[in-house]
Amino acid sequence: MTDKELYDKAEEAMLFSYSPYSNYKIGAAVLTKCGKVFTGCNIENASYGATICGERTALVKAISEGNKEFEAIAIAGSDESVPSFPCGICRQFIFEFGSDIRIILKERGKLKTYTISELLPKGFKL
Repeated sequence: MTDKELYDKAEEAMLFSYSPYSNYKIGAAVLTKCGKVFTGCNIENASYGATICGERTALVKAISEGNKEFEAIAIAGSDESVPSFPCGICRQFIFEFGSDIRIILKERGKLKTYTISELLPKGFKL
């Protein structure tokens, strides 16, 4: 799967976002090392700490179905004027499953790729 195809799946997932508080929709698509794709979106809650990000939604779906090895995760946001970098919690969550996982974002209209280690250079590992 190409980065563009994975990003397109993230954009599709964004359509299911439940974000009445921030009005900022996020979609994510995670690619497993065996080629499966799992998608997720942000789901907000009036108790804001109960909100879950799109990245974690996609990863939790994949992990709950037995997938723990990931190639990449694409993240799309409803405001294309700013890249939708993962938040700190999501960075640590992604890092848990590999320091070389690629993060695919759109910056200034073009896809840009980082590794999770670039975004979280000293991530916590047991």
